[in-house]
Amino acid sequence: MGACDPLVAVLTPVYNGEKYLVECIESVLAQIYQHWEYTIVNNRSTDKTLEIAERYAKMDRRIRVRSYTEFVGVMESHNRALRLISPESKYCKIVSADDRINPDCVSKMVNVAEAHPTVGIVGSYQFCRDTVVWKGLSEDSEIVSGRTVCRALLLDRLPVHGNQTSSLYTADLIRRNNHFFPHEWPYADRSALFKYLQYCDLGFVHEALSVQRIHKAQVTSRTDKLGMWDIGLLDDFHHYGPIYLTEKEFQAFESIMLDAYHKELSTCILKMKPKAFWQFQTDRLRELGYRIRWRKVLKGVVDKIVDEIQNPKVALNKLVIALKEKYEN
Repeated sequence: MGACDPLVAVLTPVYNGEKYLVECIESVLAQIYQHWEYTIVNNRSTDKTLEIAERYAKMDRRIRVRSYTEFVGVMESHNRALRLISPESKYCKIVSADDRINPDCVSKMVNVAEAHPTVGIVGSYQFCRDTVVWKGLSEDSEIVSGRTVCRALLLDRLPVHGNQTSSLYTADLIRRNNHFFPHEWPYADRSALFKYLQYCDLGFVHEALSVQRIHKAQVTSRTDKLGMWDIGLLDDFHHYGPIYLTEKEFQAFESIMLDAYHKELSTCILKMKPKAFWQFQTDRLRELGYRIRWRKVLKGVVDKIVDEIQNPKVALNKLVIALKEKYEN
């Protein structure tokens, strides 16, 4: 790694991240690849986040801190941060404040991008709890056509889309879009793949280069309660399916996805999801031009009850779990 290496803009948008921020920053400082600039973007935190960030900025001139007094949502916070990357940067690496990256993370991702000029996004495996995730591609595939990846995501739900910490983006791709992440919902990183991979290819490092931390305070945990991920699959299919699928494919898989969605809603009734869950689902479906087919949902409930009557021990365990989740939340 030398002076001719391309500049990488590393970003950490953060709100109240004092618990894990030090570990995150230290993982950036530990990179083998050294030609980077690091911007920590404080989203009006009320804990010691800003104090920690400023302390590190005094220690390393490549670190700068941008602190906002206006609080914004998670994805707008990311978009706001992305607008800060310098004109000299060739790549951008987001590291979420509660995650960390391995010392060879940036170097291996940049190597793939440099070897393949058509690549706009580079993905990688990631540790999540004790599991390595995003292992959807063949291990001999360092580069895959963007359109091929997106078709597989839509038709087979290929587990490859990753998240911000497991990805690297070309800076030109970011600079061409004032709002790189296309909407406010927490699956916007997956939506970004659909939006941009119609124009470029996906590079991939088949190694776990980062660690995602799962905890109750993060957006991932909170949005699970409203079922945002399931409705997100429909959202992406609705908006990007026509780009990657034939009309016949779109119509066939739309029916399959709606059936799967209503089947999942049947499970949610048995899990006694709260009113907020059902209101959110109803509103988001309406925005997408759909509505809940209650006859399908209720048929699914009856089918599940019949199945579980035949195995009362399993049914009882599920009931205990549902009650526990209801009263913990």
